[in-house]
Amino acid sequence: MEKSYIQNLESLTTSPLRKQALEIINSGLSAIATDQVLKENITLKDNVLTIKSNVFNLGDFNRIIFIGLGKAASESALFFDELLGSKISAGVVLDLKEVNCQYIKSYKTDHPRPSAENIIASQKIVDLANNISEKDLVITVVSGGGSAMLCWPAEECEQSIKLYDSFLKTGGNIEELNTVRKHTSQIKGGGLAKLFYPAKIVGLIFSDIAGNNYSQVASGPTFLDESSVEDAQKILNKYNITDVTLTQTPKEEKYFANVLNINFVSNKTALEKMKEIAEGLGFETLIMSSAVYEDADETINNFKKLSSPKKAILAGGEISISVTSSGGKGGRNQYIALKYAPLINESEVFVSVASDGLDNSDAAGAIVDKTTMEKAKNKEMNSEIYLKSYDTYDFFNTTKDLIFTGPTGANVADLMLLLID
Repeated sequence: MEKSYIQNLESLTTSPLRKQALEIINSGLSAIATDQVLKENITLKDNVLTIKSNVFNLGDFNRIIFIGLGKAASESALFFDELLGSKISAGVVLDLKEVNCQYIKSYKTDHPRPSAENIIASQKIVDLANNISEKDLVITVVSGGGSAMLCWPAEECEQSIKLYDSFLKTGGNIEELNTVRKHTSQIKGGGLAKLFYPAKIVGLIFSDIAGNNYSQVASGPTFLDESSVEDAQKILNKYNITDVTLTQTPKEEKYFANVLNINFVSNKTALEKMKEIAEGLGFETLIMSSAVYEDADETINNFKKLSSPKKAILAGGEISISVTSSGGKGGRNQYIALKYAPLINESEVFVSVASDGLDNSDAAGAIVDKTTMEKAKNKEMNSEIYLKSYDTYDFFNTTKDLIFTGPTGANVADLMLLLID
């Protein structure tokens, strides 16, 4: 087995089927490891930078600027800081943590609700655009979580908090939320590309959006936005959200003529690796979907419809969930796992994890099998009560079924697995 990203692997491995399920999940996390992905796809030789099949002669540029946004940003900053060294003229990275770089300034920002620190850090990125020219190269890593971290000006930050809290109660999906976010910002929805025009911008996209919609990652700061103010307003109307001021995103194609966005990682990267490992373990394997957006009940029904002996069913995305009460701990992954637990068969194991390692808690998610509800019954725990209060963390903390990885430095939405013996 490759490097284990699951910190409590030994205590979770209470059956052969669990061991196999965790091995499959671990392979998915390994496949999206930011530092490894960058090493495999980027080289520097004789002042020539190669990113996948794209070649850049660094001698053609007066300055090299690095910008990192989101949960893969810190690992990316460390990589580029070492690779390019003093070739980097300036750089700013926004992530959940600070890292020690020599040429890039690192800022700790808040997520999912932006804060004053986010505005200050985002201003540092705006400042990098001073005296920008067509002879500058701007390398931008865009990853999940960047929508909240990149927050400028202050008015946008205030709206973002209200918008996030309102969306949490609706069950709306991340693409809808990011479409609205683009139209509350001067820097999202292509705003970053406009800000750094006419420099050469290379966007490295690490997608947390289900499917292949890379332009929605971190609300698309380097992409020409195809949505309109009217599209954003329809979403607000759909969920009866008011008091949000919308603005048009940049539509002039000239701002994007010198932008190259390169798709680096998505949940398909993880799912394909998981499929390979599951098949190697002897399971008939199916990727049910890389774009799960349904609620927990419908997602579980979709898994169960495909269930048959010696089969592995994989999925990626984010279940739809409406949080109607506060105070509980645990996120989407623990929620669907607890929904599944009373329905699981003797020969099944179900796992759901947040690929960033943080499922609205310090746990990445949970693993359930028949023993989960047996342990709960012995403790006189009613799963419905925990679901109703969205307090799934405490339930699984008691049954010892939480999965801990710590922050992974990657983010491709959630990964789910149903494994049948």
